[in-house]
Amino acid sequence: MPLRNSNTSSGNPLTRRAFGTAVGATAATAAVGLPAAATAAAPTETATHEQPFRAARGRHSRRPNILFILGDDLGWADLSSYGSPDIRTPNLDRLGRQGVRFTDAYAGSATCSPTRFSLYTGRYPGRTKGGLAEPIADRSVGLDPTHPTLASLLRGAGYATALIGKWHCGYLPDYSPTKSGWDEFFGNFGGALEYYSKLGLGGEYDLYEGDAEYKDLRYYTRILTERASEYVQRDHDKPWLLNLNFTTPHWPWIAEGDTAESAEIVRKIKEGGFGGLFHADGGSLAKYKEMVEDLDRSVGEVLKALKRSGQEEDTLVFFASDNGGERFSYQWPLSGNKSSLQEGGIRVPAVLRWPARIDPHQVSALPLFSPDWTATLLELGGARPDPAYPLDGISLAGYLLRGEQPKERNLFWRVRGERALRRGDWKYYRGNGGADQLFNLAHDQREQADRATAEPGLLSELRAAWERTDAGLLPYPKAS
Repeated sequence: MPLRNSNTSSGNPLTRRAFGTAVGATAATAAVGLPAAATAAAPTETATHEQPFRAARGRHSRRPNILFILGDDLGWADLSSYGSPDIRTPNLDRLGRQGVRFTDAYAGSATCSPTRFSLYTGRYPGRTKGGLAEPIADRSVGLDPTHPTLASLLRGAGYATALIGKWHCGYLPDYSPTKSGWDEFFGNFGGALEYYSKLGLGGEYDLYEGDAEYKDLRYYTRILTERASEYVQRDHDKPWLLNLNFTTPHWPWIAEGDTAESAEIVRKIKEGGFGGLFHADGGSLAKYKEMVEDLDRSVGEVLKALKRSGQEEDTLVFFASDNGGERFSYQWPLSGNKSSLQEGGIRVPAVLRWPARIDPHQVSALPLFSPDWTATLLELGGARPDPAYPLDGISLAGYLLRGEQPKERNLFWRVRGERALRRGDWKYYRGNGGADQLFNLAHDQREQADRATAEPGLLSELRAAWERTDAGLLPYPKAS
């Protein structure tokens, strides 16, 4: 489905600034080894900027800087632009208006670390041993440093690379962003931490610069915001990739200034480890609102720093969540939440802005998921995937920049006990109950009208497609 202008209901195709000589259609396709989409001709240009892409500080480049921002456990409708009745997110809403807001964007999985595997590798989490953990909770597995990543491939193509915030793809000494293609790392290794003390799931201190502990007991979101703002304002001499991974609004439910609650959680962590950090006896809708609005302000601060640096026009900014929302999220009208393959567990808010190349005020209902962004960013950065590790995502560069419509395909997910596949408007789903279900998401986003009996042929076809993909993935280890 083409992008449509959010100010009309005419279904007009995406308007986009001409790619010019930045990445020509043939060269861009060759860069990632993917066939160019040919199902639709490019619509008439509505805006043209034929000059080469301009990098920061007056240096000429044909490739964008990339600021890729993840929220943590942010629900699909937790932004006001996605329907939240109470939470106000003016900065993220503005970011969406300045580019494209995606209504049918999905995470690569239903929990934290598998989605990050899918984004960093561009492949299904089940391609790698570390991706089978849902999520990683110990030091036994991680992202193999020999596996190519978005960062390592872009670095090989001349990018500076940095990751600030949550890694959650394995622990030291074997796994680290600096072992997997990022030049710089500042953040936490584990899946969660207490926002002031930086104590992690096992009670360990978990704030690092590179591979060394870094002491800072201020509120974590403030620290990450400062670090990211400093990075984007540097006098870079090459294009850059910054993965900015906030832990907000992941539990524990601690807003800035909640030092008494922080101290109580720290006491519980030291007494009993994981249970204290999980914060099952804390939080509220009001506290969650406060955290999401703080995330929005923090993103706004980083975007202001980017503008001050003079690089705003030439930087592709993308924001999404790593999976569906948790216990306090607003998900309507979706069913399910984090850990489930129902829509509420995998559909996420996602917005993209690239002023030099993509026009504002657009909305897209194209179904897409995390591995697609890997393929897209590699193409835009002029990097080639390693043929020994074929991507499971497709590049959307042609869609975003030339109006090409991707061919209909399958979006695939699996977690222990659940399976899902989306093709067009149809979704095949099997939950823990074991029954195959079929939903038409164009008419039933809430997944309540099961069409399995009415469409047995389609159900069989989608189930077989899911099983073909699953057969090529690593099996889950047997539960101990």
